Amino acid sequence: MSQRSSQQAAAGRPATHPAAASRGRNIICIASGKGGVGKTWLAITLSHVLARSGSRTLLFDGDLGLANVDVQLGLMPERDLSGVIAGRISLSNAVSHFTPGGFDVIAGASGSGALAALEAPHLDDLRDDLLQLAGRYDRVVLDLGAGVDNSVRKLAEAAGTLVVVATEEPTALTDAYAFIKLTAADHLQHDLRIAVNMASSPREGERTYAKLLKACEGFLHLSPKLAGVVRRDDRVRDSIRHQTSLLTRHPTTEAAADVETMAKRLAPQS
Repeated sequence: MSQRSSQQAAAGRPATHPAAASRGRNIICIASGKGGVGKTWLAITLSHVLARSGSRTLLFDGDLGLANVDVQLGLMPERDLSGVIAGRISLSNAVSHFTPGGFDVIAGASGSGALAALEAPHLDDLRDDLLQLAGRYDRVVLDLGAGVDNSVRKLAEAAGTLVVVATEEPTALTDAYAFIKLTAADHLQHDLRIAVNMASSPREGERTYAKLLKACEGFLHLSPKLAGVVRRDDRVRDSIRHQTSLLTRHPTTEAAADVETMAKRLAPQS
C-alpha cells in the first residue's frame, strides 16, 4: 500500500478501487498499440466535440513521459502532472482550461523520467485520484501512452470505455491486436471499441475494422464494436502544425464530421 493509501485507511476512508461501484463509466481511454496512429489528435478532437455538445469535459494526458497534448494545443500550463507526482499539488489543482475548445486539460510532462518510471503504488494513487476527479465531469477523455507498458495498463483500469486506435497499416493492426490481447489478459471489464483513423475511405476503414474484429473473435473470443472511422484529411496536419484544435481551425472538414459521429456512438450506455 502506498503512503497516501495508508493515510486514507488510517483516517477511516477506504482507498478508491476501479472495481467499486463508482468506477469511471464516464471515462473514455484512447489507446494504441503503436505511435503514429493519431491517438492524441483523436483524444483532443473528441474532447472538443464533447464539450461543444454541452458536456463538461476533461482531457487527461496520461502519456507519462512523452506527453504532448499541451504541444498540440499550444498550451503553456503553469501546473502539470509533474507537480502532482512530486506531491506539490493535487490532481484537481493541475487542471487548466482550453478556452477555444471549452474543455479542461491536465497536461503531462514530456520527457520526465520520474513520470515514466512511476512504481505501481503511485500509479494506483494517480488512477484513483483520476476516478475521484472524474465525478466532477460529464465526460473524461484519457489519452494513454502508446504501447502496453505498466503505466498504460494501470491507467486503463480507470476506463469505462476503451477505444483502441488503428490505421490501415499492417503494423498498426498487429499492434492494436496485441494491445487488445494484453488488455483482455488483465480481465478488465471495458466497453471495448476500435477506431480506424486516417482511412482512405469509409469503406476501407470498415474493411480494416473487419480484419481486426475477425482476429479478436477467432483468437480472443472478443467482439469489440466499431467506435468509428475517421477519414484521412490534410487539414488535420495543418491544425496540428498550427497547434490548435481541428474544430477551431477547420470545423467543417470530413475528419471533424467523423469524430462527431464517433462521439454519438460513444454516448453513455444506460
